[in-house]
Amino acid sequence: MPGVHDESEACAGAGTRASQTLIVLRGNSGSGKSSVAAEIRRLYRNRDLAVIPQDVVRRQMLRDRDVPGAANIDLIDTIARWSLGHGYHVLLEGILYSDRYGSMIRSLVADHSGPSLLYYMDIPFAETLRRHATKPNAHEFGEPEMAQWYRERDLLPGRHETVIGPDQPLRGTVEQIMRDAGLSSAPEATSRRSGSR
Repeated sequence: MPGVHDESEACAGAGTRASQTLIVLRGNSGSGKSSVAAEIRRLYRNRDLAVIPQDVVRRQMLRDRDVPGAANIDLIDTIARWSLGHGYHVLLEGILYSDRYGSMIRSLVADHSGPSLLYYMDIPFAETLRRHATKPNAHEFGEPEMAQWYRERDLLPGRHETVIGPDQPLRGTVEQIMRDAGLSSAPEATSRRSGSR
């Protein structure tokens, strides 16, 4: 598929429920990862998917700094493990720098006995700026901040990821991840969760 380089098969570990899928979607600011996660949330209508945005946990819940050993790393780990252990698929998305979050992600994968799918959105800096300019929060920060945050091809050491390039459209990325995770064919009637909307 254009724009996609599959570096490995899905990873698996041991520890949490085998029937749930752990999805990790990483990339620089403006790479499109949050848009992909939001579209998967919109299209997948079952009530057994926990979407965990790094920015929500770090910036909104904790107002935490993105530094090594920050509190949000342990909280993200706890939320993901609780969700997997209670019957939810997990979609974790964020910048998730490899040197700060890599150990946590590797541990999650190792302890999860079900499928683990790791994706990295490899988007050039100029394209992240263009995409950022179309976002509602574009006024909150700009090129200087994004240049400071940008890391080229920040892949996880020793943990192969499916790399998604700039030529892959949003819809194609969404469809690929849902297909890989087996989410696209799950009807709402079979949801593990029930209740009011």
